[in-house]
Order: sequence, then structure tokens, then C-alpha cells
Amino acid sequence: MVLNSLDKMIQLQKNTANIRNICVLAHVDHGKTTLADCLISSNGIISSRLAGKLRYMDSREDEQVRGITMKSSAISLHYAEGDEEYLINLIDSPGHVDFSSEVSTAVRICDGCIIVVDAVEGVCPQTQAVLRQAWLENIRPVLVINKIDRLIVELKFTPQEAYSHLKNILEQINALTGTLFTSKVLEERAEREAESQVNPNSEQGEQVYDWSTGLEDTDDSHLYFSPDQGNVVFTSAIDGWGFGIEHFAKIYSQKTGIRKEVLLKTLWGDYYINTKAKKIMKVDQAKGKKPLFVQLILENIWSLYDAVLKKDKEKTDKIVTSLGLKIGAREARHSDPRVQINAICSQWLPISQAVLAMVCQKLPSPLDITAERVEKLMCAGSQTFDSLPPETQALKAAFMKCGSEDTAPVIIFVSKMFAVDAKALPQNKPRPLTQEEIAERRERARRRHAEKLAAVQGQAPVEPTQDAGALEMSPQGEEPKGDEQGVENETPKPVPPEGSEQESFIAFARVFSGVARRGKRIFVLGPKYSPLEFLQQVPLGFSAPLEDLPPVPHMACCTLQHLYLLMGRELEDLEEVPPGNVLGIGGLQDFVLKSATLCTSPSCPPFIPLNFEATPIVRVAIEPKHPSEMPQLVKGMKLLNQADPCVQILIQETGEHVLVTAGEVHLQRCLDDLKERFAKIQISVSEPIIPFRETITKPPKVDMVNEEIGKQQKVAVIHQTKEDQSKIPEGIQVDSDGLITMTTPNKLATLSVRALPLPEEVTQILEESSDLIRSMEQLTSSLNEGKNNSQMIHQKTQEKIWEFKGKLEHHLTGRKWRNTVDQIWSFGPRKCGPNILVNKSEDFQNSVWTGLDGKASKEASRYRDLGNSIVSGFQLATLSGPMCEEPLMGVCFVLEKWDLSKFEEQTASNKQNQEPGDLAKEGQGGGDTRSGGDEQQELQDDGSEPFEKRASQKGEPPLTDCYGPFSGQLIATMKEACRYALQVKPQRLMAAMYTCDIMATSDVLGRVYAVLSKREGRVLQEEMKEGTDMFIIKAVLPVAESFGFADEIRKRTSGLASPQLVFSHWEIIPSDPFWVPTTEEEYLHFGEKADSENQARKYMNAVRKRKGLYVEEKIVEHAEKQRTLSKNKVHHEKRWAGRSTSWNQDCWEKYQ
Repeated sequence: MVLNSLDKMIQLQKNTANIRNICVLAHVDHGKTTLADCLISSNGIISSRLAGKLRYMDSREDEQVRGITMKSSAISLHYAEGDEEYLINLIDSPGHVDFSSEVSTAVRICDGCIIVVDAVEGVCPQTQAVLRQAWLENIRPVLVINKIDRLIVELKFTPQEAYSHLKNILEQINALTGTLFTSKVLEERAEREAESQVNPNSEQGEQVYDWSTGLEDTDDSHLYFSPDQGNVVFTSAIDGWGFGIEHFAKIYSQKTGIRKEVLLKTLWGDYYINTKAKKIMKVDQAKGKKPLFVQLILENIWSLYDAVLKKDKEKTDKIVTSLGLKIGAREARHSDPRVQINAICSQWLPISQAVLAMVCQKLPSPLDITAERVEKLMCAGSQTFDSLPPETQALKAAFMKCGSEDTAPVIIFVSKMFAVDAKALPQNKPRPLTQEEIAERRERARRRHAEKLAAVQGQAPVEPTQDAGALEMSPQGEEPKGDEQGVENETPKPVPPEGSEQESFIAFARVFSGVARRGKRIFVLGPKYSPLEFLQQVPLGFSAPLEDLPPVPHMACCTLQHLYLLMGRELEDLEEVPPGNVLGIGGLQDFVLKSATLCTSPSCPPFIPLNFEATPIVRVAIEPKHPSEMPQLVKGMKLLNQADPCVQILIQETGEHVLVTAGEVHLQRCLDDLKERFAKIQISVSEPIIPFRETITKPPKVDMVNEEIGKQQKVAVIHQTKEDQSKIPEGIQVDSDGLITMTTPNKLATLSVRALPLPEEVTQILEESSDLIRSMEQLTSSLNEGKNNSQMIHQKTQEKIWEFKGKLEHHLTGRKWRNTVDQIWSFGPRKCGPNILVNKSEDFQNSVWTGLDGKASKEASRYRDLGNSIVSGFQLATLSGPMCEEPLMGVCFVLEKWDLSKFEEQTASNKQNQEPGDLAKEGQGGGDTRSGGDEQQELQDDGSEPFEKRASQKGEPPLTDCYGPFSGQLIATMKEACRYALQVKPQRLMAAMYTCDIMATSDVLGRVYAVLSKREGRVLQEEMKEGTDMFIIKAVLPVAESFGFADEIRKRTSGLASPQLVFSHWEIIPSDPFWVPTTEEEYLHFGEKADSENQARKYMNAVRKRKGLYVEEKIVEHAEKQRTLSKNKVHHEKRWAGRSTSWNQDCWEKYQ
């Protein structure tokens, strides 16, 4: 029976101080959903017998089948402690690494979290990840050590061993927290130092030289988990029990007369009771004394398990009576001892009592939100709180106050959108029938039954009875919930055309300030919205209605249509939601894509974007089985994109629809959703599209048989084929050191480009700083367009940019890289990638840093358009490399020379030819043409217009040229020059790599290694978990080899090992895809054809085939053995016409 009505919940929502918004975070299979079940059963929503078996929060069918949570879902619980009543908004989150984006959406709208750790497995990779996520969002954690029963039943530990094992787990978690804390303190100290360097007047002590300063002064005692602080609970969710130390301290203080405060401090730790002196003393390990935790707590639990599992009825009864419990006859007679344990323990140490009491005492209410967290939420990008407009800064007080007055601004954050079947919405549910309606239905059913019987027995003909039935049913048309409504509902089913409308989207949100009321008008702020732009457009203190406001980019206005209370699988309608509560909002699907900030005040900034741990990397192309169903697929993919926080939907240049997901399990879930919920059509899915990157390396020192290059005798014939491969067309000059010189088709400009590999550290810095590079690009482009005022460079951004430049200078040292950083012209691809274009030409100096000083040079503006063409060519070259059209990474292109002398001569001569014509025109046409002439003069001086535009404005045909516009020629020439510059260097493919964490027992270790080595994996480290026979293996594995890896490992190890795969980095594949034997030794070692497996070539050809590019491979090995059978002669001639003869002839000549 549900213990609390909706009215009770609405009443509890109003007391903000007693609300707790919490989420349950843990590694996969550590017992989050089972713990949630136990807490839900305390409210009577599900039976306590089903807790742990039902997995109430896993409402999807595939979640129940796989046994893992795939989405975060919320439920509101009531908890009373003494006179105080609390409302706990509990969010259950997934532990599988593929769904870590769901964890981010849950963490954002909570104030605290429960970290669940398996007592046997201890701290796992995903435990570290969720702790880090909680830390980044500034929410307070409490710890639940779950599955303590496994220490008794599976590992058969003694209480003393269990105590030291639990102590070990606590130490590991506290070490993790300490690491996070230390890094934060040191970061803050570095920031303070940077500020003190900027303001030399501020005091500077000697503390700068001591790395640990700041750590000594900062209090971190509240951060760590310790049972005596009350932020740790020991549980066994499946057996329904759990306890904090406080529970036992209370009991034993009554029994022994020792003060409760003393017991709280000594129940955990190495203390024992000296019975003679009646004192609690520190344990001397040598004496073999048992700590209090073992003696007073664990031994009692162990003896209970022992008695029940051995079916010692007398001892069990004795324990039950001494604890003053009552066990039902059904449980007492049950053959499964775990049922008895559950029945006894859930009364003796109820888990919900222990966990919820800890949550209410130790976790903050929405009123306790810290100023630091508010400032962090409001400062998107590289802004600081001080740089925000004063109206925006004033909103901080509203956040902190969490006020529910009408004047308080309403601020709501939507962390995700989730799809719900329209039938499940409260407004669409059938209302319960009244007693009269039920009686009426029963009467009608009886009558119909009697008529059917009469018809069957032949007492009356069939037709009249049907008519009579119809006549009898017709007068009751006014009945709203009659049987005929069921019939009506069945017949017009195919009429509604929008099949997808059965899915309704609900926003998963939290009110941070003000009261959300149904029907309220509110602004929807997109992630790129800037309150500064709005405040510039709209005068201060505007009182216009919302409809009359001028359009501001990334801001829309909408109405809150429906508000819902989220109750796991159910939704309840609400009229209003006070601040501090978690809620569902209906009717936002047209305004919010994935997440958004809703606010009644347009001076509110959008919250910082959610922080996702997993990167979407697994991509597949999708198409419908029947091409006519393409519109449904497109619509379905739009809905899927909205319903999943992490998925990405792309349409490639080829027209393919591509789905990008975080891993195999995530991909499977997305495909199931597409087929069954959103598109409802049959789809065909391609093989996974594996991303690669192309790069170049330094020339190798040794060849494939480890001989030093240059010392061996070349084999002329084979060496020649190597030369043929890197053939450069005529008209392109190549220097010995790889400098490519190319001329545009109309011979007016000449470019010289060289490609160099960037050091690994630089590539990494460029990847990490992509957001900063993007904001630099926006600043320079706005300066070039002359919008000085709209984009103010913040002090902090400026500092970050110079710090980034300093890092690059630090790594790009030596003669080869002298002055390179100052000459960086652009980053690519898409102007923010890990490749750089360096401009070393004498005539034209331009770099990414010049615009940031606030002034664009005159020379730069003169050449800007031609320069833009060069940059565009570089962007195109880096977007698709020559090997298999994949983006480049870690390449530096140096533009050594850029000769435009012929182009300038041509433009000058064009001007001279034009002037006499202009004068003649002036004489004929009067003043108008003169003003046109003045305009042209300005344009010529400025030189910022492209040549073609200037020519056409003068009324003269553009440069007579069959090769198209000059800017286009520059783009094409630059792109080709970059590609050839790459091809003359040793090219390599880069593969995406997963880090793979595997927990396995020692007996299946060999099989795990076998699977890893078969799939090109590389083990980095292996360590044994203390106190268990579990090994933790850390390895790296190419994404290309990872499909089916988890399944294979589970099969080979009978389910004893399961991997967690997270995208980590890009790694160069060492083998050369174009390698052929060129020396005597290689020739002897690899044979004539050198057709042994070349990993890089295999990957390259696979990508080229997929993209429809030319692949060089032999179809027929022995051409002379091919026969044409006489009866199939005609058929074969058709197939091989034209191809066979010449090709066979070539092969025959080759083999002679």
C-alpha cells in the first residue's frame, strides 16, 4: 500500500529546508538499483519482499533483460525522523561506462549523492569516474559500502578479516578524494599566484616556493568518509539490512552505561574494551585484542548468518527473541535460508532507516547551495563571475535564497529530455469508474451473454438479436465510459497519421529559484545565449510584454504547459512546483533539444554545459529497409537525438545518416529505440565506421628487418615500384628536404609548402585547447569585421591565451622551430584542430596572435582575401588526407614562399587600361560616375575586396581566365600542395584507442590475455586487489578491434570477467601502409610479394573501400590458370569483355 498521497508530497515540497535532492552513483553491478528498491519499499510503493528482485527504477524492457540501468530516473520519497518530515528526491543512475552521460544529467540537479561501493570489489574504475563527476559539480557525497553479506557467504572472512578489508576500502576511497582535493587547492593557488604577478602591489611572501602551501591551511576533514563522522553506512541491500555506527552506539550506551559520544568515536578504529578497568583503550596489535567494531557489531551479524545458514533453529529462535523481533510463519518455514535472514535483518537493522537518516543529516538542502557552485554554474566558457553584467550578478542572491515569493525570478535547469509513452501521461489515463457505471456495465454484459446463448441454441435467428443488441446499446450513448467506447477506440486506430506522436517528451528539470506554475510564460535560453547582447538591445527596466521584445539570438519564449511529479514509472500532475524541487515539464519538445536554462529574467546566463565523461566514438550508417520510409527514419533520428543526452546524429557529405554513440551497449539501445519507439520501421545498419587520423613521422632509422637504413644494397626492380607509388605529377617541384613548389593554373601565383610532424606534446595541447582556439578564432573574426565593442576580451581569456602560447613555445624549441609560434597563421581542420599552418613568407606577415592585440595591421587587410583562400586550402587539406580521406592530426604545414608579383603586375596593368575608359565615361555621364570612381579609388586603397569583385564593380569583365576565379585557384593549389607535401614524407595512420579495465579472477587471467593479444591489445599494468583473488588489468585496445570484445571475453571466461571500455587517445600505427621490400634482406625475409599482414594497409584499404576510393589489390593470383568453360562461354565473355584480355596479357608478360 502506498503510504503517502499526492497531497502529502505537495505539502512537503513547500518546505525547502527539508528537501534532499540526491542521486545514487556507483560502478556497474554494485547494487544501486537494489538499494533504490529498498528505499522505495519503505514508502510502500513496492513490497519489501520484492525489493532487489523487481528493480522498480529499471522501467525499460532491455534494462530488465540485461540487468543494468541505462537511464537516470527520479522518484520522490517521504521520510520522517522524530517531528521532522523530509522529502527525498532520489535519482537512480547507470553505472555502465556507456551511459555515463546520464550520470552527468543526474548530478547537475542534485545537492548530494550516495556513492555505493561493493564490499568485495572495492573501488573500481567507474567509482573513480563518478566521484570525479560529483566533485566537479560541487555536490557532497556520502558512502554506502554494500554487499557485506558476500564477505560472509562467498569469501568466508572472519569478522576480524572483514574489518581490515573494510578499512582498506575506506582508505582507497579517501585517497581518491584526497587526490581531487589536492589538485583543486593547487589550482586555486596557481590562480592566486598568477593574479599576484599581474598586480605586483599585492603582498608576496615566501610561500610561492613551497608546493604544499595552501594544503596545510585548508581544512579538508569534512571531505573524508569515516563511520565516526556518520557519513558511512554498511549495508547488504539484497538482504534488506544496513547500519551506521550511531545505531549501535545508542544501543550499547544504554546497555553498558558508556556515553554515546565516546562510543561514536571509538566504535570504528583500533579500540577495545578493557572489562576489568571498564575503560575503552587503544588496541595493542600484539595482544590480539578485538576492536570494538568487530566485537560489538560484526560478530553479532556473523553469528546470525551462521545460525540461519546452518539451519540451527534453536540458536536462530534465541537470537530472534533476544532482539525482540517477530518472524512470520511463512518466513520461518521457508526452505531458503536467505528469506529468513531478510525477514530477521530487515526488522533488526532496516536499511532504509540507516541510509535515509544519513542522507537527511549529512547532505545539504537546496538552501545550502554554496556561492562557489552558483558562480561556477553561471560562468559558461572562459568567463569569470566578475566579468558578467551587474544584472546577472544580482541573480546570485536569488539562487542562494531559493525564495518562493512572486517577485523572485524563476530559474529552472533542464538537464535532459526523456520520451514517455503518451498513454502514460496523467491527463491521458482513464479515470476510475463509479459504482453505478460498474453496475450498468455488468447488467449489459449479462444481457449480451444471454442473447449470445439464445443465438447459439437456435432459439432465435442471429440477425434480429444483433439488431436488438444495437438498439439496446444506442440509448446509452450519453455514457462516457461505456463498452462502445472500447469498440470505437479499436476501429479508428489507423486514422491518426502521426505514429510518433505516441511518444511525448518530458523535460527532466529542477527549480533553482522562484515557483514554477503551470501556464507561466518563460524564456528558454540556449547554450550560446549571451545576456550581454540582450541588455544592449533592450533598455534597462523594460516593461514590454514578452511578445514585443526584439528577437535575440538563442532565446525563445514558451509556456510551461504541464508540470509533473516524477515517481519512477509513474507521473503525477502538479499545478505548481516550489523552489528546490526536481520535476518533469511537458510541452518543451519544440524549444529544448537536450538541455537548457529556463528563466523569467533574460539577464540570466545559460548554465555551463554538462560535463560528459564518455566521448561518443562508435559510429554506424543507417538506412531504412524500404527507401520509401526515409521520412520516418529522419523523424525518428531527430526524436532519438532529443531523447539521448550523449548520442550524435550526422548527415555526411555522401548523404549517409550516421549515428554516433558511446559504445556497443549504447549503440544497441539506440538502434532498438529507433526500431521500436521513434521510427517504428525496419532499418539496415552498416558495419561500424571506424574513425582514423592521418599523420606523418620522422624518417625511420632502421628498416623492417632492423638493419640501419642506407647501409644495404638496394634491389633495383622492387625499389622502382616504391618510387612509382609516390609519383608526383609534372610541373610540381620537389626539393630533397620535401619542399613542394606549385603554381596556380593561370601562372599568377606560386606557393612553396613543407610538411613537418609536430611533437606529441604539442598535438595533445592543441587537442585539449580546442575550445580556447575556437574563442580566439571568434575574437579575431569579429575584430576583422570591425565589431570591436561586441566582443570584449576578458582578462581571464587573455591570460589563458598567453598561457597557451607559452606552452606551445615551451615545447616547440630548437633551430627547426625558431619563431614558429609567432608565425602560426591558422589551426585546422575547422579552424580549431590539432594541425597548424605556419606563415614564413617574407612579403605577407600574419598570425593568429595579431588580432588579439586589438589591432589588425594594414598590410594584413590588403592581403586578407587572398590569405583567406590560402587558409581555406589548408583547412580542406587537413580535413581529408591523401591516404584515405580522413582528417589529419599532428602536422605542421609551413608556407615558405608566396609569390604574387605576377598577380600584382596584372592588376596594375588592368588599372592602367581601365583609367582612359573611366575618363571617357565621366565626360558622358556626369556626376554619378564620378562618385563611383571615388568609391573605386577607396576600394583600391583598401585592397580588402577580392580582385574579382573590384573588377566587376568597375564594369570591366573579371580577369579573362578559363580556370575560374583567382581565389578558387589559390584554394585548390594550396590544398594540392599540402597533400603532396604530406606524400613526400613517411605517412602513418593513427587509430583511436580505448583504455580497457578488466577485473578477473586468477584462474581466467590467461584467457583474458589471449583475447587481448588476438585483438591487438596491449596490457599496461596488472595488479592484484588486496584481500581478494581478483586482478585488475589495465590495457589499451584499438577501437577498430573492439567490436564484440566484451561478449568474447565474457564467453571465454564464463562471465567471470567483464571489461569497461572508455575512449582514451589516438595512437600512431607503427607499420607503413605503403611499405614494399626494397633491400636484399627485406626481400629475403618477406618474400617477393611481401604479402604478410600489414595492419595499417588493411585499415587503409577498408576505409578506402567504404568511401568508394580506388583500392590497389590483386583480384586474380594466377591469371594463366583461368579457364572459360564452353557451355558458359557466352556468359563469361559478357562478364570479362574488354577487361580480361589486356589484363591477362599484362600479367602474363610480368610472370615470363
